[in-house]
Amino acid sequence: MIAEPRHMLQAICGLMEGSDTVSESFLPVCDDLPHTVVLTDAGPRPIEIVKLLHRQTGLSLWHCKSLISELPTRILENVPEEVATAMVAELREVGASAHSEANP
Repeated sequence: MIAEPRHMLQAICGLMEGSDTVSESFLPVCDDLPHTVVLTDAGPRPIEIVKLLHRQTGLSLWHCKSLISELPTRILENVPEEVATAMVAELREVGASAHSEANP
């Protein structure tokens, strides 16, 4: 059974029974900032990079090839840190230079 949103909010905020307002000291905080993956160099195996980008992003092979011809370029935008880190690791495995940066 899924709890109603109001009851979930009360549980999260620690509201007392009978109270309908959220405490003034409660501020939602997002610790997971969206990240962007930036490809800076395709390395010695650009065909492998194109295949990886095609597989991971779903873009056409032509679009992936055009992305790596204009470096540095943003590959993924507004993704969770775990996704960005995994993508950077895969790009580095095939010889590319890439990094992820947190979006403000």
